[in-house]
Amino acid sequence: MRPSHPGEIIKYDYLGPLDLKVGQLAESLGVTRPMISAIINGRSSVSPEMAIRLSKAFDTTPDLWLGMQRSYDLYVARKKFNPDKVKNLYKSRIVA
Repeated sequence: MRPSHPGEIIKYDYLGPLDLKVGQLAESLGVTRPMISAIINGRSSVSPEMAIRLSKAFDTTPDLWLGMQRSYDLYVARKKFNPDKVKNLYKSRIVA
């Protein structure tokens, strides 16, 4: 199952229920409207700095936002990249 991009969470769990506009959120975070729009529309990632801003605005933790971003990024990478092309350089040794 595809994890939600953090922007989807912002859009559906915060903007709608709090009756916030993108511009209002951008202003309260101290960033530009295009920056928030890019995150909400999944065109940009949540950076550590943005995670701190979001955590303050929505009374969450930066780890929440970074964890969502990491899960989404890893999902996308697994869909795009075939790890079979990488040569294994280390073999685990099990000692009996």
